[in-house]
Amino acid sequence: MSRGLGDTERLAQLVRDAQAGNALALEQVVLAVRDQVYRLSLRMSACPGDAEDATQEILIRMVTRLGSYRGEAAFSTWVHRIAVNRLMDRRKSVVERERLSFDSFAADLLDGLAASPTSSPDAEVLEREVQLACTHAMLTCLDREHRIAYIVGEIFEVDSNTGGYICDVAPATYRKRLSRARSKVRRFLGQHCGLVSEAAACRCSLRVDTAVALGRADRACLRFTDRTEVANSEMVRFHDAAALLRSLPPTRVPEATADVVARLVRESTPANF
Repeated sequence: MSRGLGDTERLAQLVRDAQAGNALALEQVVLAVRDQVYRLSLRMSACPGDAEDATQEILIRMVTRLGSYRGEAAFSTWVHRIAVNRLMDRRKSVVERERLSFDSFAADLLDGLAASPTSSPDAEVLEREVQLACTHAMLTCLDREHRIAYIVGEIFEVDSNTGGYICDVAPATYRKRLSRARSKVRRFLGQHCGLVSEAAACRCSLRVDTAVALGRADRACLRFTDRTEVANSEMVRFHDAAALLRSLPPTRVPEATADVVARLVRESTPANF
């Protein structure tokens, strides 16, 4: 089963029930896919706030178009196609507006390295926060077409036919985009990320103090990191760039956003039921 795009017969039955007008089934369908949509949105935007807004928009769009779903693809694959269409058209996120390139991002990383690891009492948590923030931001160095191809193919690990369907391009076009994106990400991380290459200069522990000073990491308001997850894990090196990207945690939609989504779904009437 492809990561992030899992589908089950139970979900298929819930979709059929929702299409028949079952409001409870509709809520269960939204519950089944909302975290997948949020993860995709977060990886595309690199900004939790923007990802939350996009998730709301995508799920409402899914609800209003549910009547048009005819089983042409696995349901969660169909949802991801809706998500990609919306994410490609959305205004740029806060991070995207920084217009990062791999060269400028590399220069920023090297400029912010401290001579020694942080002495902060929350060092482990802040180090993980820096890793996750950096990894998400790095993806925005790719343009949107190549970024979504990389996320879908390298992180969610779908095949080229599914990837082409999600991105609404021919499989051959999708494969070319994925190949170019893989090459760029692999080259960048191999040269600059100490989690992937021993020879690389950048270390998350050396970036913490600068990140805190610049407001990119806040021990009182973590944007990417779950303290419980950090307590039960440790920073490790990865054998390649793809492994690092796949190590991103299975982020869940924040409860406040989940509540808003639930209310909006209850107020929405799917089209063509």
